[in-house]
This record gives sequence, structure tokens and C-alpha cells, in this order.
Amino acid sequence: MNEKVSLDRHSLQILAELQRDARQTVQQLSEAVGLSPTPCWRRVKEMEAAGVIRGYTALVDRERVGLGLHVVIEANLSEHTEELVRRFERAVAASPQIVRCVSTTGPADYILTVLIADIKAYEQFLHDTIFKLPGVTHVRSSIVLKEVKSEVRLPVAPAPLAAAGPRRRMASR
Repeated sequence: MNEKVSLDRHSLQILAELQRDARQTVQQLSEAVGLSPTPCWRRVKEMEAAGVIRGYTALVDRERVGLGLHVVIEANLSEHTEELVRRFERAVAASPQIVRCVSTTGPADYILTVLIADIKAYEQFLHDTIFKLPGVTHVRSSIVLKEVKSEVRLPVAPAPLAAAGPRRRMASR
């Protein structure tokens, strides 16, 4: 269900507000977007059902929980068979230290983001996990010195979305 959903100004405002603070009440949310509580609540439920809102979570300060080292890894596979790719991706998904993995074009097949305690723990993680990932032939690690920007909010804005591909219209209330 990856079809695009057409969202009006109020729905986009609701998304922006929920990304700013997902703990606010329906009353607070409705006041922020200029709707009464019932239609606001309905829109939230519709966006949840349509998969626009996938869930709610807390933002945790990684350093305060002992994850002081942020590493970006470029990895290449020996071959790109469906079975090897599936095994690699399953192994990556099973590793909690790997918090992001994207398949890319360019010199690396995959770019992984790893959060871990320190450089000693990372060296152990390399040997125990990364070097043992199925099909990995080359690994290049980059230690992140400073995060210039790390945004989890999507840039939704109360404006019409560009038309592309099949869309499903969400009811306006």
C-alpha cells in the first residue's frame, strides 16, 4: 500500500503538529490546526489507518544513554543474488546497533549507521558483526565528528502535494 495519499491543509498541519509534539491532546491539536476536536481526531485516525502515520515514539538522546560513538559504514557485497541480499538485510535488521541501513547507488552497495558506546566497542562490533555479515567484501568506516543536522521530522507543509502516481483522497471534514 504505497500509493500516495492526497492531504489537505488541515491534515498537513496535523502532521506537522504531531511531529512537533505527539503527546499533545486532541484538544490541543485541534486548537493548533483550527479544527474542532472530533474532525481532528477523525483525520488522525484516517491517517493512521492509511499508513500515513506509522506510529509514535520518544526521541532519546543517544549520548545520555551511553551511545557516544556514531559511525557511518559503507559496505559492498560479493554478489547481488536475491538470496544473498535477503540474508544480508535480515542480518542487518537483527543488529540493534545498526539503526539505519540504505541500499545505494555509487561506490557502496549499502550505507549503514551504527550507534555504539565507544571506539573499543566499535572495534569489537566490527569483528563480531560487520565482518560476519553475509556476502560483505569491503567495509569503510567513517566516525562522525559532529552532527550538523539530524532531523526526524518530515518537511510536510500546508500546501498541495505534487501530483505523481496513483493517489487516494482522504475525506475532508
